[in-house]
Amino acid sequence: MQGKQPKKLFTRKKVCRFCTDKDLTINYKDAKTLAGFVSERGKIIPRRIIGTCASHQRQLSEAVKRARHIALLPYAGNPQE
Repeated sequence: MQGKQPKKLFTRKKVCRFCTDKDLTINYKDAKTLAGFVSERGKIIPRRIIGTCASHQRQLSEAVKRARHIALLPYAGNPQE
């Protein structure tokens, strides 16, 4: 009995958005930009899903935490769900 060959799926390598676009900065006061990196439940999306590099992910999580502290971003998602 011959074993089946596994299907090889092509997955594109994720590139850090902040490394490619030098004009894009991480700022805790920019809540619209930071909201794209937070799930609807209020959790910070991990770097393996977003594709950011390690240094920018650390800056991003620090900025989200600061924005939450001064109430620019919510700690949790929508409670009605």
